[in-house]
Amino acid sequence: MRGVLLLAAAALLADCAVAPPYERPAVEMPAAWKLEAPWQPAQPGDLLARGAWWRRFGDAQLDALQEQALVASPTLSVAAARLAQARAAADAASAGLFPQLGLGARAGRQAISANRPLTSYGGTNSATVQNDFALLFNVAYEADLWGRVRGTVSAARATAEQSAADLQNVRLVLGTDLAANYFNLRELDIELDVLAQSIALQRRVLELAQARHDLGATSGLDVAQQQALLDTTLTQVDVLLRQRSQFQNAIATLVGQPAPVFAIAPETMTRTPPAVPLGVPSDLLQRRPDIAAAERAMAAANAQIGVARAAYYPNITLGTSAGVDSRTLATLFDAPSLLWSLGVSVLQPVFDAGRTDANVAIAEAGYQVATGTYRRTVLTAMQEVQDGITGSAALDRALAQARLAEQSAQRVLQLAADRNEGGVATSLDVIIAQQALLNSQRQVAQLLGQRLLVAVFLVKALGGDWQPEAVAGS
Repeated sequence: MRGVLLLAAAALLADCAVAPPYERPAVEMPAAWKLEAPWQPAQPGDLLARGAWWRRFGDAQLDALQEQALVASPTLSVAAARLAQARAAADAASAGLFPQLGLGARAGRQAISANRPLTSYGGTNSATVQNDFALLFNVAYEADLWGRVRGTVSAARATAEQSAADLQNVRLVLGTDLAANYFNLRELDIELDVLAQSIALQRRVLELAQARHDLGATSGLDVAQQQALLDTTLTQVDVLLRQRSQFQNAIATLVGQPAPVFAIAPETMTRTPPAVPLGVPSDLLQRRPDIAAAERAMAAANAQIGVARAAYYPNITLGTSAGVDSRTLATLFDAPSLLWSLGVSVLQPVFDAGRTDANVAIAEAGYQVATGTYRRTVLTAMQEVQDGITGSAALDRALAQARLAEQSAQRVLQLAADRNEGGVATSLDVIIAQQALLNSQRQVAQLLGQRLLVAVFLVKALGGDWQPEAVAGS
């Protein structure tokens, strides 16, 4: 009995976990981004909530779609269910840290054979029929000397934290995907409006060319050329309408609506991308949910090494039970009916054909996989942010130049039309000028859309909004 108690005390007090100490691996982080005007470093605050970053774009319909997606998106509901599942698994693993209590009862009537094997050759057996009533209470506790249970709990908790980071990442990706599809759709609305204006102009020029041809002032070639330009522009409308329908259907899926009954009315409002605040590169380690998820996956993999190594050592279980057992209910709680037991079981692996070695190797390789994934995630994050910074600066310059090109194209068209009316220039000059203006206007629309997309891309790359208190209504 004394030996059992000493072993129990050792099991409760010992702290001999065999898992390696976990440290997040260092990743070389640059001191600053390569900034181009007008970018300025932000002042990060690790404890600030990310906020409703989409409100920075000042689009009420985008705000409504984002709120709808947060409520009805099936992708988000799946991620939330996985988080609930991981937390429940962590709770289940934590139960192994405590003694397991059980209460049982038995009631039966049985017949014992007279021909059963003898317990003594000097005696005889007889058939009996009797009742059996019992109440039992037992306690079992695994002495976690080697950290198997604690390692399992640590892995489960890290996995739950990973699932929480995954949920945040799903929310971020869902919101940015929705915003990207929405701004693509709005960019096509602007292009379609440009085409509609161009078609109206081309129809008027075609009517003028037809009238002049009827008067004998021009040849049929002028009419045919203008008609060909109009037909080409009308074809582009159908192409853009198909693309718009695809973006609209994608938005429907993201907000949890059937595509056939979902529609967004066209709108040509010009939108200005917000200033996305930047921090230093090392802030990504706190801000990006995918980096947090990758880091927690490493912690879980590290804990699994300890669980695998614990299999080399004895499994020690402490157990005790007490109860009453009697053949009659009247005497069930009498003193002679009392029974109890107290003991310890030890199981030491001796030979398992290399199974434990293989499991340890699997766990160690899993940790290396998790480490590599973490490093890759961090490097990818830095690449995405730098791409967004560089791309935004380049698009700003390109948009300014495209607006100048649009103004020049408008002047060329006006000059060509005036010269054509005066008989100095041909209708082909007007057609070429019309096409040039159309191309310039569409290029401006596309660049406006790309600037919005880069802003969304930067929000995603930086892990979400950083200063929600600056957003009106947040």
